[in-house]
Amino acid sequence: MNWEPKIAGFLCNWCSYTGADLAGTSRLQYPPNIRVIRLMCTGRMDPVFIFKAFQAGADGVLVSGCHPGDCHYQEGNFKALRRALLIKHVLKDLGVHPDRFRLIWVSASEGDRWARFAKEFTETIRGLGPLKLTRGAILESGARSQLGQAAA
Repeated sequence: MNWEPKIAGFLCNWCSYTGADLAGTSRLQYPPNIRVIRLMCTGRMDPVFIFKAFQAGADGVLVSGCHPGDCHYQEGNFKALRRALLIKHVLKDLGVHPDRFRLIWVSASEGDRWARFAKEFTETIRGLGPLKLTRGAILESGARSQLGQAAA
């Protein structure tokens, strides 16, 4: 049996989602492993979404938004960057390789960039292998309390 990684992708509606759509309409080749979840802004990404994605069986999670300074909501991507650094730290504390989570910037006109990142991230996750979590391992392990302490 050939294992294929399952990747959850949280994409900004204004830039990254449109960039991914451009990659598709331009017929650029990239792996179909990323299941896209559209957000209005990466600044609206709650860290719990990331942990729930892993808990639900994702082997990797990719968050993609507007380039810094180009956010339609002015500072959303800076919020996402701060949260991403915190998420990586908590994942490492929970025994999940931090490379299983990635934040990237892709504009609406960068379909080629989206395709390249999708390929690279899929290969990274493929190299790490399946994420084997016991049911409830992340959310019951105190990820919420760690996030709350770090945010304070």
